[in-house]
Amino acid sequence: MLTRTELAAIPGARKTKEPTHVAPQLATLVKTPPAGAAWLHEVKFDGYRMICRISRGRSTFLSRNGKDWTKKVPNLAKAATSLKVSTAILDGEVVAVDKEGRSNFQKLQRSMGRNATTSFAYEVFDLVYLNGFDLTQVPLATRKALLAQVLSASSRSLRYSDHLQGHGDKFFTHACKHRLEGIVSKLANSRYQAGRTRSWLKTKCVHEQEFVIIGFTASSRLPGFGSLALGVYDKNKFTYAGHVGTGFTLAQRRSLRLKLDKLKRLTSPLKEIPSSLKHTKWVKPVLAAQVAFTEWTSDGSIRHPSFKGLREDKNPKEIKRERPIKTPKTKRS
Repeated sequence: MLTRTELAAIPGARKTKEPTHVAPQLATLVKTPPAGAAWLHEVKFDGYRMICRISRGRSTFLSRNGKDWTKKVPNLAKAATSLKVSTAILDGEVVAVDKEGRSNFQKLQRSMGRNATTSFAYEVFDLVYLNGFDLTQVPLATRKALLAQVLSASSRSLRYSDHLQGHGDKFFTHACKHRLEGIVSKLANSRYQAGRTRSWLKTKCVHEQEFVIIGFTASSRLPGFGSLALGVYDKNKFTYAGHVGTGFTLAQRRSLRLKLDKLKRLTSPLKEIPSSLKHTKWVKPVLAAQVAFTEWTSDGSIRHPSFKGLREDKNPKEIKRERPIKTPKTKRS
């Protein structure tokens, strides 16, 4: 265990009471990875972002919207409690891994639905608090070095998310070649900041994001429904984003229809209703769906969408259309 004396000697470490709440740092979408050795590049995982709090011999897993998910991941809670720390706050992603070693969001959802926990893993990429010290003002490279020490003797379900320094373009190409979701690039000297920042950048191999479910269409041949109508906040306006009718299992169609029936409403949550939605059955916009697609059309809809799962960890009111920004320029090394 790292001693208080060792932690006190780290530039930026501050002795404080354990914070009652930690808002996670989020990455900004870019078209291409940033260049230069100032950036550390990690794999982008396809799972649930979770903050893990360890205190007084107990561990708690909290989603981005503050919900307690500890009971859903008991194997991870047990593993986190065994870490040789008195108090700690970890940041990472809960995933389920497929046969080829990739994180798989659909498998994660199926496992949680069946209470199967053996396949869960926690990919940990940051350390926010440790043994009485706030580490948010400590450079990322140092935080990750401390994290590696904390996880050095952990079980295989708690995994240190390693990185490559520099060579972001090659790392991204490699990630896409192996059909990963993408990469996250982080400034090595950056501090931990709540909310979406430009010191953390994400580059995606495929188009994929969350959408709000606003309604559904009936089907004469499929159980549950034909397709889901989707909405998204775009420039502070809630707009229609298309329909998704593929990617569902039959069981998902039936279970999701039960949820939708409880949320039915007579009017549309949209202010402007396209004519193509005249047969849509409306629901309250409180459910979020993860959807993969090929591209955005000129009228603001998604092309060739495929459902991946519900996002119970996301607040639908915070779901915005992701627009990649220009990649920040940094010195090449």
